[in-house]
Amino acid sequence: MKRFYFVGFLILMMFDTLAQVSFKYASLHAEPLMLNVDWLLRVFGHPWIYGAFIGYIGAFFTWMTLLKYAPVGPAFAASHLEIISVTMVSVWLFNDQLNLAKIVGGLLILSGILFLAKAETPDA
Repeated sequence: MKRFYFVGFLILMMFDTLAQVSFKYASLHAEPLMLNVDWLLRVFGHPWIYGAFIGYIGAFFTWMTLLKYAPVGPAFAASHLEIISVTMVSVWLFNDQLNLAKIVGGLLILSGILFLAKAETPDA
């Protein structure tokens, strides 16, 4: 079952990251932002928006499957691994800066997940 959780949350993180990165690329290709038909055609004419849809649909079904089996507390916390993965991918693809606040925030997310997972394990 631990393998199921590990693989499931890895897949969830991948789908969530795909959605966020795809939205970023779609927004870059749809500039300038103007609420009109031409802008909508630019948005929906670019393949990245469909990557975002695939990411969100995949994340939804993966999340629903995980919630069926995983304890809610650690599952909800682990779903926030996307923040770390999106931050790392943004540093790589978009030259975002990785600063101390982001590193500390990521470490706090990881420690929170570990503490919640530890709290769910039965005492031996």
